[in-house]
Amino acid sequence: MSSNIASIDFAEYQGLARILHHCLIRHPEAELVQGLKDCDVAGSWPTFAKREQNSKGREALAAFLAQWPTDTHEAELIELKLDYGQLFFGPGEPNAVPQGSVYLSEEQLLNDRSTMALMDFYQANGVNVDVDYPQPLDHIGLFFAVLDQTFGRLQLETDNQALIRFTQVLLQQHLLPWAPRCFELAQNHANSDFYRGIALLGCDFLLQMQQDFQLLPKETRLYR
Repeated sequence: MSSNIASIDFAEYQGLARILHHCLIRHPEAELVQGLKDCDVAGSWPTFAKREQNSKGREALAAFLAQWPTDTHEAELIELKLDYGQLFFGPGEPNAVPQGSVYLSEEQLLNDRSTMALMDFYQANGVNVDVDYPQPLDHIGLFFAVLDQTFGRLQLETDNQALIRFTQVLLQQHLLPWAPRCFELAQNHANSDFYRGIALLGCDFLLQMQQDFQLLPKETRLYR
């Protein structure tokens, strides 16, 4: 195992992947935001290599959580749900589409060849992705769910070379080629410090994993 991988705190990485999964997979609920505030996620998020994205992301998230009211927050929650919708869900074309195939296929289609390749990769490695409502497999939030599970296993199986290789291929071939662009679009179009912060921290986490696992993302053309 390389020194970079050996130095990873897999429990910490699992926690970050889980937070990003919950923030990206569906419209926000008050319980999620309150939980992030109660746990001081912005203050406790690791600084990693002290990249600008990291500091700006923590600042944005901290600013949002600081003004989140503890009693009545209906208006704030509606605004946050609208922001999630215009970024990741619709109605209409989302500004930061969360499915990888839209970036990777010339026709910008859902469930295109790259999604099928990801499905084959998961099947070959015995990965089951539980989706509680219909969602393309290459949704960025589902990638973080798989990373959550994988880092959980690596806490217990730190020398599992097959699992490390799985993580490397997942990142290098299936996530890193397009996810930074998704986060860049989310940063540019977010109307709230919440999603601006999450996008900045998500992108910084991808950079950190790329460095830790010593990866060069698969070169591919992006179509948005």
